[in-house]
Amino acid sequence: MTGASSGLGQAFARHYAQRGAQLGLVARRTDALSQLAAGLPGEHLVLPADVGDGAALADAARTYLARVGVPDIVIANAGVSVGTLTECAEDLPAFERVMRTNVNGIVASFQPFVDAMRERGSGRLVGIASVAGIRGLPGAGAYSASKAAAIAYLESLRVELRGSGVRVVTLAPGYIATPMTAVNPYPMPFILQADEAARRMAKLIDAGRGYAVVPWQMGVVARVLRALPNPVFDALFARAGRKPRGLPL
Repeated sequence: MTGASSGLGQAFARHYAQRGAQLGLVARRTDALSQLAAGLPGEHLVLPADVGDGAALADAARTYLARVGVPDIVIANAGVSVGTLTECAEDLPAFERVMRTNVNGIVASFQPFVDAMRERGSGRLVGIASVAGIRGLPGAGAYSASKAAAIAYLESLRVELRGSGVRVVTLAPGYIATPMTAVNPYPMPFILQADEAARRMAKLIDAGRGYAVVPWQMGVVARVLRALPNPVFDALFARAGRKPRGLPL
């Protein structure tokens, strides 16, 4: 599980550890991972790695495979978010970082396990996308683009693995109370606490759902937004609240 050191990743870790899973906890911050692992029931692997570094993720995967075996579930949860504006040259590195983490990071998280899961004939590859990927939000070009790309990538992978026994699950959460959303200077309807979001998502993972929005109310909102004609959408969102730029990534 990537992005395990905070927010939704921590909540997933607590949920699955309580179910008796042996976890591979991946994130950049070794101290936070170690503290998390120490507070969970059972024995778990602390695997520090940046999901933007494919070689580091491959090393982490080899360690898990050697010590535990082929996992039942891989959750590519790591993600970053920051406000961006195309006209600002200083935001170009943020665009690159967001895309590398939120899109390439999912691919690199799954790649080491696909063949082994396919050979076994079972497994779940879970990608955490976002409703922000359903329509482009102003001031969030990098984040919306990355989540739209994640949704499309996961759909491609789902079709590729059809009939193999390996399920690809795309989860598109709305707002979840995490450090990532704590800086948002605008209302966040239907916001969920991280533990509740993880509980709901775990049910969808168990069911092998191909695609789901959590909570369902945001799914209704997303469908409405997708159906809006561009002039209507543009007028409604032109003055929408925007995530701050320049946040640390």
